[in-house]
Amino acid sequence: MGLYFLCIILFCVGFYGVLRKRNIVKIIIGLVIMNYSMSLFFVLLGYRLHGRAPIESQSQPIVNMVDPLPQALVLTSIVISLAVMALLIAIAIRIYERYGTFDITKIKNLRG
Repeated sequence: MGLYFLCIILFCVGFYGVLRKRNIVKIIIGLVIMNYSMSLFFVLLGYRLHGRAPIESQSQPIVNMVDPLPQALVLTSIVISLAVMALLIAIAIRIYERYGTFDITKIKNLRG
């Protein structure tokens, strides 16, 4: 139960970074921390103490197998978050090229 609590704390740290920081790079880092905490949470959901790989074998009974679905979801989440992070970094670089700062309070004239 303590590991789930640590995942919540890690998520709150990332959420704090998104809400309270005014630097675009720090906001992106907060989003990455939030994504990491969710991935860790999903892996912990599928974990079993002394579990074995979910491979069917004739010689071994089917007991205490690890659930492979959260692991597959985390792999998909890692790929999607990598693409989102690359897009956010590209947008941050374009904002810096245009306005010369990463501070969102100094960027006043955003036009779409």
